[in-house]
Amino acid sequence: MVRIRLRKPGKPVKHRYHFHVVACDAREGREGRVLEVLGYYDPSKNPEFYELKLDRIEDWIRKGAQPTDTVKSLIKKARKRLANSAQ
Repeated sequence: MVRIRLRKPGKPVKHRYHFHVVACDAREGREGRVLEVLGYYDPSKNPEFYELKLDRIEDWIRKGAQPTDTVKSLIKKARKRLANSAQ
């Protein structure tokens, strides 16, 4: 099964982590091989910063990919932000 989850790239700088939102096989570890990078998330910024490729995420979900709880909340926030900017 394909999962859409967070991946920690590189080394942390003073415990200020950032993450990539990726599609990967559920059997891969957190730092394992990815199928596609779908976005970026930085919780250390105030307010938190994220950029998601919603069209690609929707495509993966249509194909059966399951997002983790954290990624679900990011998708929800991104959709809400997109709806507010369209008005």
